[in-house]
Amino acid sequence: MSFGVKTNERPGTRAQVKYVRSSAYKAREVLDLIRGEPVARALEILEFSERDIARVILKCLESAIANAEANDGVPAEELEVAACFADEGPTLKRWRPRARGRATRIRKRTCHITVIVGRVDEERLELLRQRDASGQRAGGRAAEARRQRVLRSRQAKADKRAADEADHDHDHDHDDAVETTDAVEAVETVDAVETVDAVETTDAVETTDAVETTDEAADDDADDETTHGEADGEDS
Repeated sequence: MSFGVKTNERPGTRAQVKYVRSSAYKAREVLDLIRGEPVARALEILEFSERDIARVILKCLESAIANAEANDGVPAEELEVAACFADEGPTLKRWRPRARGRATRIRKRTCHITVIVGRVDEERLELLRQRDASGQRAGGRAAEARRQRVLRSRQAKADKRAADEADHDHDHDHDDAVETTDAVEAVETVDAVETVDAVETTDAVETTDAVETTDEAADDDADDETTHGEADGEDS
């Protein structure tokens, strides 16, 4: 008895993210929203989803689209989410202390997410093109507006990331310049202090020399007076 092609054997271009720190149940809830949708619609759903796991699935889907364009030469406009599934990964076991010396096990689940994209069949692709051209699809203009908002949001995020990196580099250069200026000022301060110390030392030496000269002159005067006194005593 044949059950058809298995999900993991379905033809198409795939991308896989392994050991995601989330349970497979949470990932499957988001994957159910994009299964069978064109990639443009799937990207919109993931972009505006409030689940944290949607960010990981969005990167996986973008990787699958890039693989299809680079390896298989299929444009993104002709791709759809052919299959997507999440398998359970290893469970990390931790322990939480409880009352009376007991402990409760904490199970940190992981999962492996796989997204497979394939080319839309010609009939459906032609139908989608006709609906887009005639504007008969419900909410076609709204979907296009959402698509443009998503593109603008991504471009704004990329610009903000580039600006933050440029600001970080500028702050780093500014810090280096400030450190260099501080080093120069410190060297100048040391030189000034050494100059002041040298001047004070010179002044002290000169003052000492002057005091010694004055003392020697006073001693000479005292000796002269003593000599004259002795000479006057001998004369008398």
